[in-house]
Amino acid sequence: MERVLLVGGSGFLGLHLIDQFWTMSPRPEIHVLDIRGLPDSLSPNFYSFDPQQVTMHIGDITSQFDVERVIELARPDVVVHSVSPVHGLGAKVYQKVNVEGTVTLLNASKKLGVKAFVFTSSAGVIFNGQDLYNADETCPYPIKAMDAYNETKARAEVMVLRANSPDFRTTAIRPAGIFGPGDRQMIPALRLVGQRNQHRFQLGDNLNLFDITYVTNVAYAHVLAAQKILDPATADSVAGETFHITNDSPIYFWSVGRCVWKYDGLTNAGTIVIPKTLGVVIGYFAQFACFLLGKEPTLTPFRVRTSCAVRYYNISKAKQILGYKPLVGVEEGINKTLQSMDEKSS
Repeated sequence: MERVLLVGGSGFLGLHLIDQFWTMSPRPEIHVLDIRGLPDSLSPNFYSFDPQQVTMHIGDITSQFDVERVIELARPDVVVHSVSPVHGLGAKVYQKVNVEGTVTLLNASKKLGVKAFVFTSSAGVIFNGQDLYNADETCPYPIKAMDAYNETKARAEVMVLRANSPDFRTTAIRPAGIFGPGDRQMIPALRLVGQRNQHRFQLGDNLNLFDITYVTNVAYAHVLAAQKILDPATADSVAGETFHITNDSPIYFWSVGRCVWKYDGLTNAGTIVIPKTLGVVIGYFAQFACFLLGKEPTLTPFRVRTSCAVRYYNISKAKQILGYKPLVGVEEGINKTLQSMDEKSS
């Protein structure tokens, strides 16, 4: 691998992708395409790469002109596409970025002779609100997706896999619940729950195992996929395939929050358990009220079902084909995430 183009390299996962490709030996020439540049400063405690040695290209992935211009300049062997809006936005945003942006990237990559394409999908593409016990990659897409984010991720994934050919190898990585330094959703939201003294409320019985994945592990899986798909000896086993990626250590859902609250010196004494059915009803009321007020609801039926569902995945395929194994454990990862948040706010 001589050159890699990381699309979305300025984002949460993207920065860790740069870091993991940076550690490769020999190190490829790293190019980044994003709508914004790299951060002005990055903590050496959590990122090892030198931003001055990364070639930055500003552009919009929904613009054919921008994408083709950057690919022509970078001449990558592989494109790694990790761009995606965060959860909780409107359906039109996901359609524009996840679907139309992916089409633009695929077309430009094929047209300009890119050898391989690695797509960041989501383990949520197979979630339909029902429990997932040790789910592997043979599980079908749901007839009706739970939300616009996962629906458009699934559509993009299908397009990526269908684009696979002997001259243009494609694969999709499906991480479950990414967290780590730079996280703006999972761990910050749980920390906010504690700060608001809402950590005593628990949706469901907390008997549901759930997978989350430290961001370094996710980035590492992408590097493995890129290496394997470019290697003629292993390309056929990776091309056209999806791979679940987790920490390989399912945890009870509310135990994640309790790790955060423990770090912040809070206890779970006097926990108030809200049954799932009641939580769903409250979620519908909250969603309707926020719709009338023009606000984004913090509690929705989808979030209640997600909080109460069993969702853990089988990663045997990634272990066997990619050679993947987690580099950082769950509790260590949570502590690193909180340390990075504390460092940033100090």
